[in-house]
Amino acid sequence: MSESALPPNDKEMSLVQHLLDLKTSLTRGILAILVFFFILFPFANEIYTYVAEPLTRYLPDDTSMIATAVASPFLTPFKLSFVLAIYLAMPFLLYQIWRFIAPALYSHEKQLIAPVLFFSSFLFYAGGAFAYYVVFPLVFGFLSTTAPEGVTIATDIAAYLDFVIKMFFAFGLAFEVPVITVLLILTGMVKPNKLKHARPYIIVGAFVIGMLLTPPDVVSQTLLAVPMWLLFELGLLIGAYVLKQRGLDQDQDDNEPEPEPTIHRSTPTQNSATVAPAASTAAPVPANQAPDMVYDDRYADQLNDDLDWDAEFDRIDAEMKKMERDYQKRHNDNASEASSKQPDAPETPLTSNKTDNNGKVNQP
Repeated sequence: MSESALPPNDKEMSLVQHLLDLKTSLTRGILAILVFFFILFPFANEIYTYVAEPLTRYLPDDTSMIATAVASPFLTPFKLSFVLAIYLAMPFLLYQIWRFIAPALYSHEKQLIAPVLFFSSFLFYAGGAFAYYVVFPLVFGFLSTTAPEGVTIATDIAAYLDFVIKMFFAFGLAFEVPVITVLLILTGMVKPNKLKHARPYIIVGAFVIGMLLTPPDVVSQTLLAVPMWLLFELGLLIGAYVLKQRGLDQDQDDNEPEPEPTIHRSTPTQNSATVAPAASTAAPVPANQAPDMVYDDRYADQLNDDLDWDAEFDRIDAEMKKMERDYQKRHNDNASEASSKQPDAPETPLTSNKTDNNGKVNQP
């Protein structure tokens, strides 16, 4: 790596230095998880009771949750404490990730880290809270009423914990959509108008993700897909606003349609027609080289993606065939005209050789 490829005032680090820096970040992250785990583990049973409350409130009075495995009464609260420790240590883990990649960032890129870390952590926890306080009561209330008559609802504690963990992380990651959208816009990878055109596909993708990450019911799928769509719209507005404040929206194509390529036509002459691209300035075309179609390539990089290419190719093919027929017709006309103007060959007079009395031939 050359010095010019590095951020200003930074020096190139060796591979060993990168590995030592990575080791330090990983060690700090693991220590943070262990600290939270040892704090939470003594209260593991109480925490599990609190997490299971959205389901237990809808269980019949004569039923409760069960443990089908031998070690489930101990391992399930243990697992809950460990996962919750990772959940709580997530901001510190994100900070360690940023600390590792910070030497490769420019100063204006480092300015984005603080707000990104804050909003990422906030939205991650907001997604988990939305799942616990809004989604779980609706989902469990709906599922508890769908049990056939004579079936007793007795959920296994390990199965319930797996379901809760999956939902917490699914909603937490889904709520990161505005952060991802803003980063894509600010880094220049995607323009706001492109995201606006892709809105139908994003809505369909949100419902597909909701179908894959939630139980097989319409309620939970909708409760995940709709917030993802709304958060995408929020991120799109924030990204466009930040670009406008920074004066980076000088393209003026965020809200304006792309211009169509211009096509100039001229009348074909007696010579064979040709197709020639027009210059960037409207230069006159010689009379003996007048094209049937002149293409203006000043807007070649602004072709509309929605152009009907099949119809365009058919039109070009028809014009080429017409040009070929015109050329053949002119060629035949010129040939017939040339043959009509050619002078007739003089007729050779018929002569007869005469012989005289001595047998000699007399030439005329």
